[in-house]
Amino acid sequence: MMTDVVEQSGGPTRPEPDQPSLNGGTPIAVPPVETGDPAEAQTGTVEPTASARIVQIRERIDEIDNALISLWQERAALSQEVGVTRMASGGTRLVLSREREILERFRTALGADGTQLALLLLRAGRGPL
Repeated sequence: MMTDVVEQSGGPTRPEPDQPSLNGGTPIAVPPVETGDPAEAQTGTVEPTASARIVQIRERIDEIDNALISLWQERAALSQEVGVTRMASGGTRLVLSREREILERFRTALGADGTQLALLLLRAGRGPL
């Protein structure tokens, strides 16, 4: 199961008297007040050196994201080709031992998140079960 990722900057976990909340209970996330500085709006800091470094790091993150997307698409296409080829030759739709091998490889390298990632990769290549 996938969940949405929400980035929060931290802050009080209990509502304070002037903090908006739902029915007096769970606090509502209120974005921090920005100073109007474009660098702060983009990076979360007005300190020039830190802001420049954040921009640089994010550029590399974007490059990695693009590579991951491309590799994801290539892997899914190759996996689908394996399945079509196997079934066209009279084989089974799935090879569970292969799926277990992939799940274990990702779990060993990345822990529980690796297992979830592997499940998504497998589904992208073979479709839902």
